[in-house]
Amino acid sequence: MISLRALLIGTALFLSAIMGNGLQAADAPPMPMAPSIVDLVNRVKPSIAVITFDGRDGDRQGLGTGFIVDRNGLVATNLHVIGEARPIRIQLHDGRSFEVTAVEATDRHHDLALLRINAQDLPALELGDSDTLQEGESVIAVGNPLGLERSVVTGVISGRRDVDDRPMLQIAMPIERGNSGGPLIDMQGRVQGVITLKSLKSQNLGFAGPINQLKPLLSDPNPVPMSQWLTIGVLDADEWTPLAGGRWKQRSGHVLVEGAGQGFGGRCLCLSTAPLPGETYEVAVEVKFTPQDGAAGLVFAADGGDKHYGFYPSNGELRLSRFDGPDVYAWQVLAQVSSPAYDPEGWNHLKVRVEAGRIRCYINDELLIESNDMTYRMGRVGLCKFRQTSAEFRGFKIGETLPSSRPTKELLEQIASVADDLPLKGPAKPETIAALAPAGLPGLQALERQARQLEARAARVRQLAAAVHEARIMEAFTKAIDHSDADIDLLRAALWIAAIDNPELDIENYVQVVERMAKRIRESLPQDADAMARLAALKQELFEKQGYHGSRHDYDHRSNSYLNEVIDDREGIPITLSVLFMEVGRRLELPIVGIGLPGHFVVRYQPADGPGQLIDVFDRGQDLSVENAKAKALDATSGDWEESYLDAMPKRLILVRMLRNLFSEARSAEDTERMLRYTNLVLVLEPDSASDRFYRAVLCLQSDRLDTAREDVDWLLSTDQDAIPRRTVEDLSRAVDRARNPQ
Repeated sequence: MISLRALLIGTALFLSAIMGNGLQAADAPPMPMAPSIVDLVNRVKPSIAVITFDGRDGDRQGLGTGFIVDRNGLVATNLHVIGEARPIRIQLHDGRSFEVTAVEATDRHHDLALLRINAQDLPALELGDSDTLQEGESVIAVGNPLGLERSVVTGVISGRRDVDDRPMLQIAMPIERGNSGGPLIDMQGRVQGVITLKSLKSQNLGFAGPINQLKPLLSDPNPVPMSQWLTIGVLDADEWTPLAGGRWKQRSGHVLVEGAGQGFGGRCLCLSTAPLPGETYEVAVEVKFTPQDGAAGLVFAADGGDKHYGFYPSNGELRLSRFDGPDVYAWQVLAQVSSPAYDPEGWNHLKVRVEAGRIRCYINDELLIESNDMTYRMGRVGLCKFRQTSAEFRGFKIGETLPSSRPTKELLEQIASVADDLPLKGPAKPETIAALAPAGLPGLQALERQARQLEARAARVRQLAAAVHEARIMEAFTKAIDHSDADIDLLRAALWIAAIDNPELDIENYVQVVERMAKRIRESLPQDADAMARLAALKQELFEKQGYHGSRHDYDHRSNSYLNEVIDDREGIPITLSVLFMEVGRRLELPIVGIGLPGHFVVRYQPADGPGQLIDVFDRGQDLSVENAKAKALDATSGDWEESYLDAMPKRLILVRMLRNLFSEARSAEDTERMLRYTNLVLVLEPDSASDRFYRAVLCLQSDRLDTAREDVDWLLSTDQDAIPRRTVEDLSRAVDRARNPQ
């Protein structure tokens, strides 16, 4: 990494060279010298502010950055930095701390906010013109990443991008949490942007909103005093009483909650202030939440403390529970059932009917649970949620009898019929729209439900297509290797491995490519050419004429493990290049075998009489001495040299090694489906591999293929093997059982 001192010296030398070469006219004014980065940072830092907002309990909930844009107490930042309806505090560089007195202006689309504090004579930053900013210009950011106040990072403008329909400056620099809201400064000390986003794909890539987006807020503010700001989104105390923590708010008639509650399991409640209509009543709400292992729903017969009933989805099932106290020992699940009426991805209508002597619970108008537990008879009703769930509620109602707000069966059937008749291209017919418009909100809900069902069905069809493709490849691969090792068609088997991820791969096309390579070599030689001449011609064709070479700059890319792409791109890793070399050589009647050195695959020309010759195909077919082969092997392993490293590798093990390379890349990419496909192929080659059986069981457990996981675990438990400790297999067995029988 270039040091700051070297950068400054290099800049000075560059300017001196320009001057010395006469590129500036003698009578021109001297070029203005940009301030050094150190001087620039010292000039900017006094204008940087630390912004925090308080949580519900008064603790510091957020941390971000702002910068002074007006000497009379105006600070700019991102809107997402200041939260919603929370007291906001700003700390200046000199240590002074101020409560924000007003939110001067906000722009939700561009994620910008201006904050007013009661302070004068502040060091405001000059705003630049972001429209004139050029790609490649150097910039710095000053912020509070991870709580490290007023940290500095340098970078360059690398482009302009639209992110979520917002024009953004793309910057090549590391951005961390806490940088948000900070200024992006050019080398003249002018603000050119507001740091907004960190890229999820790269540690050294971020985004900033252009500073010109902030200027309309300065010229046309819309101040909201903090007394009003603190009421934005707050639950109406005349309607709701939040209990036991969590962050509850209202928006567009919906109630939203996030954050763990203070009760066990993160339980938190929000009780309605509305009175019950009598001893017999119904309470209902629609709810959706994330993540799906969370829980959120209705409470009833609540005493305002820890005693109440709850009816809510949890882990894909519906629970009726009774809570008798503050801890896990005072909690009883009265019923837990699953229902096809439950939609894990969308809104679900929950309803509880309390009658004399019984409780009835409904999910989407389907009666699901009946209980005669009447430990608690009367009390308040409301909403609940558990764990780290973020939930949204709408349509909360209390009454003696509540009409359904869900689409009727007849409406759902009508929507399904309409969906079947919709054209694949173009808009719906006007008469179709007119027929559905009178259905109102239930009609829209039915259409949304139908869309989710079609999307889910399309996903299942794609899964089916993938499974059919894999089954076809598995069958072909099994036939390809169902021979003695010497008779395995290594070329086709390697291409079948590539085909597992490439449904449109034409195996025979690539076989013909290899046949034509061999044919060209034969036709370039006299009929009586000996083996050494054929070997030299093979090297010349592949490495000199065709330009095949080892992939040194993108070694770990999975394309290097697909033999068809290696043939197309003429670039690969040692094992795929070696397979190609061996297969063209076989067609030239050259005895070439694979040598699986640790960490580096090579080949050996092995005549029936005389010494063999190691060849490093990755290094354009260079001959390799045994001493150099030992050095390569010892570089890749912590053990000692073993003469068996020079043994010819059977074709089955070559294929296994290719699959393990692909598995390693898929594991780095956290791609469970590809890891599972490669493991399935390995087990075709090595069906008694206990470690691969174990890997497959784990992958199947992760991907809900529980029957296959159970079969592999049973095989491991019934087989005398030392690869996997017995206790580890038993732990996996219990995990599979729990997944198959969650109750």
